[in-house]
Amino acid sequence: MTMPKFDEINVGDALPELNLGVLTREGIAAFAHASGDMNPIHLDEEAAKANKLPGIIAHGMLNMAFLSRVVTGWVPQSQLRRLETRFAAMAFPGDTVVCRGEVSGKREDGGEKLADLTIELVNGKGETLLAGGAIVALS
Repeated sequence: MTMPKFDEINVGDALPELNLGVLTREGIAAFAHASGDMNPIHLDEEAAKANKLPGIIAHGMLNMAFLSRVVTGWVPQSQLRRLETRFAAMAFPGDTVVCRGEVSGKREDGGEKLADLTIELVNGKGETLLAGGAIVALS
């Protein structure tokens, strides 16, 4: 990975889009087991419907993990200074998910050259599932 240089980026520059493909029940279940979050709404269709959901939903933290990858695909994780997200909608098996971001600001603070980023995870319908921001240090 070639890290972008502070002097070479501009507000409005897009981060490389990250298409993660289709969410599957198997992928959601694998995350449930890896994370220890075995809530039935992520694993059992009838349990999800009993909780007034249309069906199984992906973990919010899975979506957050996906979204963080658009940032760490642009700069090394060691350059990440802040990551914040807001859950906007649910993701379901069969949804195609794409992560996007752009530079929303540039500044210097505490001796570091920082880029502020706006980031989002969207489904194939263009609906925002997760929105947020990040701050990264650049050289």
